[in-house]
Amino acid sequence: MELQLELKSQSGARRLLPSPAKLMVNTLMLLFTASCIIPLLWIGYSSLKTQAEFANNILSLPGAPQFGNYLEAIKITNMLQLSWNSTRVTLLSVIGITAISFVTGYITARLDFKGKKAMIFYYLFGMLVPIHALLVPIYLLFKNFGLADEWYTLIIPYIAFNLSLPIMLVSSYVVGIPREIEEAAAIDGLSFSGTMFRIIFPIAVPVLTTVAILQFFSCWNEFSFALVLLKDESLRTVPLGMSYFKSQHSTNYPQLMAGMVLSMLPVTLIYFTFSSRIIAGVMSGAVKG
Repeated sequence: MELQLELKSQSGARRLLPSPAKLMVNTLMLLFTASCIIPLLWIGYSSLKTQAEFANNILSLPGAPQFGNYLEAIKITNMLQLSWNSTRVTLLSVIGITAISFVTGYITARLDFKGKKAMIFYYLFGMLVPIHALLVPIYLLFKNFGLADEWYTLIIPYIAFNLSLPIMLVSSYVVGIPREIEEAAAIDGLSFSGTMFRIIFPIAVPVLTTVAILQFFSCWNEFSFALVLLKDESLRTVPLGMSYFKSQHSTNYPQLMAGMVLSMLPVTLIYFTFSSRIIAGVMSGAVKG
């Protein structure tokens, strides 16, 4: 009896101990997490240092916190104007992406038509094309058609280049919705568009919320198109505003990092507020697909 108890306790201890493979995976994930968090912490406390403290030792903690760096960052960049520009462009882009991805995703999930596979491949191919390879032709196209340096300039490429993933998410989500719901709506006399917007749209709200939040992050943080297509300073977005801290001979890094912290605040607050909904929406789309 004692031998059996000893064997059971040993087997239980073995189960409690992680296997070498799990230990290696957990270690790698811990290192990856640290590599993401440590730079953010460094930016946070470096934004409270004086320029002399930062130049003397970039890793040391600040002596007396310099919260004035944030006030200077707001003044130098005209942060309110930058934030308004980014908010306007981002919200309109997110609305356009969400609406188009819902309609397109529903159609690809429910209808069979000639060229459907080609259209799906076209959207999937859009995920493989590097944006930076298209900056020059897009700049020339916008310049020739008079679309550059307008308040709506960035909305066009933001919508066009952010449709692939949302369409795939919506399509995989809609596939998992029972067709009987739409058949019952058709029997009741509801049209195709009525079924799509009055029946399917409320059901697809979780995945559409995920799409909207993810695309908010993408559009708010976008830099390349804003740099190439906008020359008017009054139209610049928050990421472009970080260039105001760089002069010809020096850069005020603590003020730059204060500006970076301010630019990250909206997306950080949104992420921590809706993180569970983002994960739930992605997972529900994956499971239903």
